[in-house]
Amino acid sequence: MADTISWIATAATIVAAFMTAANLGSKITGYGFAVFLIGSISWLTVGFLTDQPALTWTNVVLTLLNVFGVWRWLGRQAGVEKGGRVASERSERTPGEALFPVSLLTRGPVECGGEQVGICVDAMAGSSTGRLAYVVMSQGGVAGVGETLRKLEWNMAQASDDKLIIELNGQRIDELEELPKDNWPTR
Repeated sequence: MADTISWIATAATIVAAFMTAANLGSKITGYGFAVFLIGSISWLTVGFLTDQPALTWTNVVLTLLNVFGVWRWLGRQAGVEKGGRVASERSERTPGEALFPVSLLTRGPVECGGEQVGICVDAMAGSSTGRLAYVVMSQGGVAGVGETLRKLEWNMAQASDDKLIIELNGQRIDELEELPKDNWPTR
């Protein structure tokens, strides 16, 4: 029985590590912690059944940490993201400029002509004005491997729903300035 449970624990731990390491958003990370929780409870059970106190106590602590991770990413973070989404939707129906959650600039899809062309990974803003200068978008690759970072001038973009919409006016995505991962423009 312990052998079967250890294989369940192994599979759950590997799947959960991939889910959290891929950084595919708060929901996926939260579900990753839920899968980690299954793994840590399974390892705890194996440690208890096979009389391995170090394995047991390590997974008692990991179980508590995984419960915290589930709360942090599926509970608290989901609520925070919902707050931003609700404020954004309401702002569209009130006088003045519509608002959007700035967290969109670290995770949101970038669309051009109705087609997804990249993902926002960061943005640079003025430290005294708060004005956005440019957005850094990732193009291509899988989970960050093989991606190309591009500079997207803020005046080319508009936040809409949970995405960034860009107009290239005849320019192509691959003509946008390519950014090295560790040396972005200061202006």
